[in-house]
Amino acid sequence: MAAKPTVPEIDPETAEPPPSAEQLAERRERLDRILRAILAEPDAGFRAIGVLYQEFVVRCRIEGLGAVVPELTDFRRMLTRARAGLGTEIAEDDAWQDVQLRAAILPEDMQGVFMMIARAAKEGWPCPSDAAIARAYGTHSLRRARHLLTYIEEQGLIVCQLDGAGRRIVTLVELAWATAAADPNADDVATEAAGSPS
Repeated sequence: MAAKPTVPEIDPETAEPPPSAEQLAERRERLDRILRAILAEPDAGFRAIGVLYQEFVVRCRIEGLGAVVPELTDFRRMLTRARAGLGTEIAEDDAWQDVQLRAAILPEDMQGVFMMIARAAKEGWPCPSDAAIARAYGTHSLRRARHLLTYIEEQGLIVCQLDGAGRRIVTLVELAWATAAADPNADDVATEAAGSPS
């Protein structure tokens, strides 16, 4: 009868202690920073998730974070938040838990767009243009961006309206957060510049 293999005992004195809350926060910030750098590249919004993930993994390894690279599923969630302009700290805020629950009724590739609009509404920033929505969705098609906005409205999550000057305002249902009025035909760079914090 074969002897059972022995399991090496772990010496509690040499075992590595779990990371502190500060270390975890610092690690999250570094991961967010890497992801923001990737998304800042001009074509990032139009690249496949698998390609973005591979670049993310490589950059994490270069930064010495290879041992804590998120799995692809977690990366997808991070990507959705990042495309909406949300860092980990904002996304974990209580006010955003409800937003994320609402977003969950949408297909995964639409959730980032909804959260981008939600953030603009919460902050009172100008409504994202069709070009900004298309970029966040990963398409060049403005028609598809408008269709996407209509679809989200049909799900009962937002109400879209135009003011007297033809500028779009989007209000989140129940939360009553509303974007500032903005030209839906503006380019996404102008919209981002108007809506981003300094």
